[in-house]
Amino acid sequence: MKNHLKDQASPYLLQHAEHPVDWYPWCKEAFAKAKAESKPMFLSIGYSTCHWCHVMARECFQDQEVANELNQHFICIKVDKEERPDIDSVYMSVCMLLTGSGGWPASIFMTPEQKPFFAGTYFPKRSACGRIGFLDLLKAIYRKWEQDRESLSQSADEIVRQLQANADGFQQRDGSDLAQRAFFQFQQSFDKTYGGFGAAPKFPMPHNLMFLMEYYKARGEKHALEMAEQTLAQMYRGGLYDHVGHGFCRYSTDKMFLVPHFEKMLYDNAMLLLAYTRAFAVTGNELYQRVAKQTAQYIEREMTAPWGGFYSAQDADSEGVEGKYYLFGYNEVKQVLGEKEGEHFCQAYNLTPEGNFEGKNIPNLLRGSGGSISEEARQKLYLYRKKRSSLHLDDKILTAWNGLMIGAFAAMYQVFGKEKYRMLAERAFQYLAETAGTEGLFVSCRDGKRQGKGFLDDYAFLAFGLLELYGATLKRAYLDQAAHYCRMGLALFEDFKEGGCYLYGKKNESLIVRPKETYDGALPSGNSVMAYNLVKLLQITGDKEWEPYVKRQMAFLAAAAQEYPAGQSFFLLAVLAQEYPPEHIVCVLKDQADIKKLAARQKEGANILILHQETPKYPLQNGRSTLYICRDKSCLPPMNF
Repeated sequence: MKNHLKDQASPYLLQHAEHPVDWYPWCKEAFAKAKAESKPMFLSIGYSTCHWCHVMARECFQDQEVANELNQHFICIKVDKEERPDIDSVYMSVCMLLTGSGGWPASIFMTPEQKPFFAGTYFPKRSACGRIGFLDLLKAIYRKWEQDRESLSQSADEIVRQLQANADGFQQRDGSDLAQRAFFQFQQSFDKTYGGFGAAPKFPMPHNLMFLMEYYKARGEKHALEMAEQTLAQMYRGGLYDHVGHGFCRYSTDKMFLVPHFEKMLYDNAMLLLAYTRAFAVTGNELYQRVAKQTAQYIEREMTAPWGGFYSAQDADSEGVEGKYYLFGYNEVKQVLGEKEGEHFCQAYNLTPEGNFEGKNIPNLLRGSGGSISEEARQKLYLYRKKRSSLHLDDKILTAWNGLMIGAFAAMYQVFGKEKYRMLAERAFQYLAETAGTEGLFVSCRDGKRQGKGFLDDYAFLAFGLLELYGATLKRAYLDQAAHYCRMGLALFEDFKEGGCYLYGKKNESLIVRPKETYDGALPSGNSVMAYNLVKLLQITGDKEWEPYVKRQMAFLAAAAQEYPAGQSFFLLAVLAQEYPPEHIVCVLKDQADIKKLAARQKEGANILILHQETPKYPLQNGRSTLYICRDKSCLPPMNF
């Protein structure tokens, strides 16, 4: 049986296209049908590499008994959260409001007017151990719908009122002490033994580490750098890092970073590339360079499309078992590598006959000898692992996540100087620009099908990537493109009255509320990244066009960060950039080849503006390329190269 998902492009929706549940995508037809038949609606939100989404699909959505109940009494909608972050944001807020927690799959029951009255995440088919099963839940909700629909409608209206109240915004406040308060909050939650912050599960949150490194550079606070370094080293040593194929998994289920949730996401690896590259630039520690280059190798080898652009994610599950692809038996390694080399690997990466995870082994350096392993041995294990089982690849290309990866490869080119990184970044941008054309950005593209008008994150993250690419190459076109996407983003999403930017804008579908996301969670918020972009554009260009936008955006986010500034660490990068601006250089070029002479200052993160012809304000001196340099709020006399 095929349902209404068969013509969708999303890998997640296609995974459910032959389920017995009569799924619809989010569409007018589904809501019209629910109204016409006076039925409640069941909304299921997830993504293609989500382990618990797979579990609930097997237990419930592929089950004929559950499907019969859903098909008879509900209209059912499937949503890929990565293609529709607006829907996910609204209804995940519902889940948090009603249950105090969230996650995927999100399971929402709502009226045909899209108003939710019940929410949860994963449900097993049958009730057990005090937890209601999905089948019993469906029957209970349908009975309530038939017997007391008015109370459900009243509950739904109240939930919507609360959501709208939460989205109303903040009173603008001064943010001068936010960075220091965030540093103190990170100190309080830091795990001195294992690195990271708080208890398990531990997420990488690389933007937190980037903030701590910038805080150290700006204010000389050594403990900020020590917290960042200990966390970066521990994440690499643990099983969060794939020591055979490289790259980072989603998060650690334990406090030591040993046992990961095994899916790999493009955005995690992009942000971690930025963090490890920055750590090398700050400290010169070769470990960070090695981790960054190995992770980049993984992205190029497994997550890069032949035509440019980067894929979204790899699954946690193989053959229905979470982590199976990544685990090794002690004797298995010896069979692949031989007795001597195999024993050496097992000692180095803490592989034992008993195993460290469900009778198998996650290679790690937490307790192993850490001895040197030949690349030949690693490659043997890598190729063996690929033949042994496979991973599902979500091969859609998401604009926002690609923007972060473009920025990561640009930063790597700037710091490490390898042309390959520049080429990967430039080729990805070329693909995105060609896909967008003159219509503005799209959320994603797969098999030539463009999906959805872009959201705030798409514009903000791509502009960030382009600013990094400009800083690395000094090609004016990238600076102009970054400015272009920021202008478009502000025109589409900014709230000129209350400040900040909405998640969805004038070209997007209207939902029951219009959220403004400010919290920097697993990903930084679009508002935080936009603030950073605006500060950088003003500092690089000196164009007063950006001043009112910077003022409004920074004031809005400063108000939003008052309660817990550590939760908005990417925004605090913009705060630090304002408070401690890097060296600013205007270069009037006489000879194009002179750009290469700015390489050292590029690596130090100077804000460099290239002028290809002199102006009354910036004339050439002695008929040669001329530098106008300002630092520490004072400007030096103009000088030739």
